[in-house]
Order: sequence, then structure tokens, then C-alpha cells
Amino acid sequence: MKSLKIALAQLSPCGGSDKNLERAVQACRAAADMGAHIIVFPEMFSCGYGVLNLERHEWAKYAQSVDGVYVRTLSQTARSLNLAAAVTLLEEREGAFCNTVVLIDCNGNRALRYAKVHTCDFAAEKYLSRGEGFGVCNLKTAAGEVKTGAMICYDREFPESARLLMLQGAELILVPNACPMEVNRLSLLRARAFENMVCIATCNYPDGVPDCNGRSSVFDGMAWKENGDMNILLADGGEGIFLACADMDALREYRLSECCGDAYRRPALYKKISQESVLPVFVRPDARR
Repeated sequence: MKSLKIALAQLSPCGGSDKNLERAVQACRAAADMGAHIIVFPEMFSCGYGVLNLERHEWAKYAQSVDGVYVRTLSQTARSLNLAAAVTLLEEREGAFCNTVVLIDCNGNRALRYAKVHTCDFAAEKYLSRGEGFGVCNLKTAAGEVKTGAMICYDREFPESARLLMLQGAELILVPNACPMEVNRLSLLRARAFENMVCIATCNYPDGVPDCNGRSSVFDGMAWKENGDMNILLADGGEGIFLACADMDALREYRLSECCGDAYRRPALYKKISQESVLPVFVRPDARR
């Protein structure tokens, strides 16, 4: 396949759901004009992550069904533009709320729904319903099909998240985000890409959005190449749509011959990892995700 052009919509939310939908549609059109094959939005772009700071009983007026107007409109937009999209929302489902991303293919079809597994239980997210697993889809794009999975923000801090996606064949992991992307969190994304030989594209909110600083990024998953740097995009803090070109054919070749990922694992020795922890959990009162 030709290089996959990934657009990261590092944009601020702008009020109610209707305004955010209008901004998301405009972003899709702008990304398509840039030649993008897929666009990724920050975490919960349908309403803005800050909605979670409201009282839980107020969330309902901001929440969306995955079959609702927000996802349907962006699916139609994706189809009209021949653009795949990672659509993010506060999802309402049977009276519960989830932090969700829906992957839409370039034909406007829903390819994957993922609800955040590792909610921040030391913050307002503790009132969200957690996802129950990680999935991978064959995402159709104008550049060809890509085996794609998703994580959301805090998921990246658990190596098991990306590892499970890799074991299901993921070549590309999309990461909607809403937090300060400082050196340690960026290093985690680099590590997830390195150890699993996957391309990881993360989209964050820009400066000016509380507790966010932009710095959306793409790591291509290929450490052992001429320049040795997997980081093919690192945005600044400003608003904008940032475009990265990921060579998926080169990544596929790389995965056939290099030593990370599933190459030399010894899963029979890792059983302890899947057991429930018996250690006490200590969380500072002011802990940040």
C-alpha cells in the first residue's frame, strides 16, 4: 500500500455538541484537502473532556449514542470524503456512560467501537462504565486496508493494552488523548511502538484546553532503520491539523525480520500478569492521570 497519511485534529472543543460536530466536519474536510487517509480526534471530542468535571447527572445532556446524530453525520462525511476517521464521544448506553472511540472506514461504515478500559478511577472517570476488551479491525482506507486498534489516554500506561492489540495483528494503534503530553508519557508511547513494532498515532487537545498541551505524535514502530528515530511527527502546543506519512509496507517488512513484538515471547512464564493483583493500591489525593 502507499504511505498512510494520518491527520491529527489537535483542536479545542467549542461548546455544545452541535458546535463540536460542526467543527469535526470542518476538520474532516480540511484533512481530506491535505490528502489524509484517516483523521483522529482528541478524547471525547463530541463534548470536550472537561464535561466530566460536571456533576454526573448533567452528563446525559452531553452524551451521544453510537447510533446518534454525531456518529452518523461523521460517518456520512467520511464516506463523502473517502476518509477514515476515529470519532470520539461521551457515549450513553442503557443509562451508563462510556469514554468511546468509533473507527469509521472510508466507506462510512463502522469498523470498531472501543470503550476505554483503564478509566481514571482516581478522578471523575470513576463514574464511567469501563470497556471490557481490546479489538482490532481491518480498517479500509483510500490507501488500502490496515489492521487497526485503539487505546484511549490512560490505557497507554498499561503495557498490556498495546500488547493485546499487537497479538491480534494490529499494525496501527490510534490513541485519542486529553492530558499533558510531557516527556514521560511520550516515552511510554515510544516504548509501546518499539516493543510491539506498531505505528502509534496520538491526538491530544492543544494549549488552552485545561490540563492539555498539544504535542500530538506519531511513532512509526521501526527503531532499527537508518536514522533510528521512530518519531515521525511531534506537534507543538498550538491548534491545528497535523499530518504524518506512515510507511506501512516498510513496517510490514520490518515486522517479518525484527526481534520485538511476538518474535521471542515466552507466554507460559507470564501467567502471573493475568492474575488479579493482591497488592495495596496507593493513590495520592491530588493524583493526576
